[in-house]
Amino acid sequence: MSVSLPRVQHIIGSGIVAAVGATVCYISFTQQPAEAFLFPRLISTVFVVLAGWTFIKACLGWTKVGNGISVPQMRNLAPGLTVALVYIFWAAKGLGFYTATTIAFFLLLSMYDPAPHHAVRSWLKRIFITACFIAVMYGLFAMLLNVYTPREILF
Repeated sequence: MSVSLPRVQHIIGSGIVAAVGATVCYISFTQQPAEAFLFPRLISTVFVVLAGWTFIKACLGWTKVGNGISVPQMRNLAPGLTVALVYIFWAAKGLGFYTATTIAFFLLLSMYDPAPHHAVRSWLKRIFITACFIAVMYGLFAMLLNVYTPREILF
């Protein structure tokens, strides 16, 4: 029985997402103070169930797979994945949640925004969008949900 490359890519990708989800879920259930991790527990549990189901479907061949990810598509995704990995494994804790999120969002927006990089107006638009995004994040997490966010250098 031969398994197609797109299906293998789907199995690997969904397996990685399920593993990350399981790790985040485990961490949220083992950290203290417990009440600070109530919201992350809820979200991570739903996430790991959905990711696990997607992985099982991929393994059983029940998912519709396209042509897979080509090398040019991977080259386009690589900078964003790099920013995300640095954010997850170092920046969020080392710089503080809101500072790291601001930097990561601005970098991602700058990398993938098709607006010209030589125009001042496009940079002002990116700064404005980033500021609005962070304001919404702060309002959601700190004010509305009252959940714990990693606090280090700045906040």
